[in-house]
Amino acid sequence: MMTESLASILARKNTQIWSVTPGTSVYDAIAIMADRSIGALLVVEKGHLVGIISERDYARKVILKGKSSKETTVGEIMTSPVITVTPDRSIEECMQIVTAEHIRHLPVMNGDKIVGLVSIGDLVKAVISTQEHTINQLNQYISGRYPA
Repeated sequence: MMTESLASILARKNTQIWSVTPGTSVYDAIAIMADRSIGALLVVEKGHLVGIISERDYARKVILKGKSSKETTVGEIMTSPVITVTPDRSIEECMQIVTAEHIRHLPVMNGDKIVGLVSIGDLVKAVISTQEHTINQLNQYISGRYPA
């Protein structure tokens, strides 16, 4: 079982959190995502998290519905309420959440404060790292090179 928490992922990750307001045009939000090479933006109003917008929201709620991204606001298509987690949650718990909820991004909150955003990619990297560490330890043990 993985016991590493989200706090350890956030400590290794760029802490920049990109956000928009509900009144931002979808076009501008997508431009920010493209410029920053990210797949989602938090939607913040008056300092509070009110939603999240992803490339998936854009594809399903703008393109497929024939709407204009320049005339549609983020508030019209954002996902709200947002599923969030706290930094003390384990990676395993977060993997279960993203799988059960069919989401790719989890905002990390400490009370009302946004402290980070993790993607399914961040979680998978952490799982792989943990597995590689375990495999290395087992190889050392089997070969007799394991420190006493």
